[in-house]
Amino acid sequence: MSYSKDVAKKLNELLEKSYDAEKGFKFAAENVKNAELKSFFKAKAQERYDFGHELKAEIAKFGEEPDKGSDIAGDVHRTWMNLKTKLSSDKEEAVLEEAERGEKAAVEDYEDILKDSSIPASTGNILMKQKNAIVESLNKVKILEKQFD
Repeated sequence: MSYSKDVAKKLNELLEKSYDAEKGFKFAAENVKNAELKSFFKAKAQERYDFGHELKAEIAKFGEEPDKGSDIAGDVHRTWMNLKTKLSSDKEEAVLEEAERGEKAAVEDYEDILKDSSIPASTGNILMKQKNAIVESLNKVKILEKQFD
């Protein structure tokens, strides 16, 4: 596999996960009643939408095609989140638990890619900025969980 295809493949994996996170946050916003949570989840969905566009631009820089859809793992996660919120008497807490789980996984995904020394510095800067935003989101989710616990 060529260098540009290899980097684009890694970025496409993150792109798919950004699509999944965007859908998950939209789902969360639709399934909570609390206005603060609804607003937070809508903002996170928009943020992941924006991440997707940044990743698409980076993939195009390498002369490759961005992926178009979400992956099966994301679909499974949303299905689990849907079931958990329907069965839970405290939807806000259940949705926040799933959001925390998803954000932790996203941080790990970014850290794995950022370890790769073949990632160009300009791409690494974008990925680091996105990862830092996800860490900030994870910290906010933990604070919100304590409010709803």
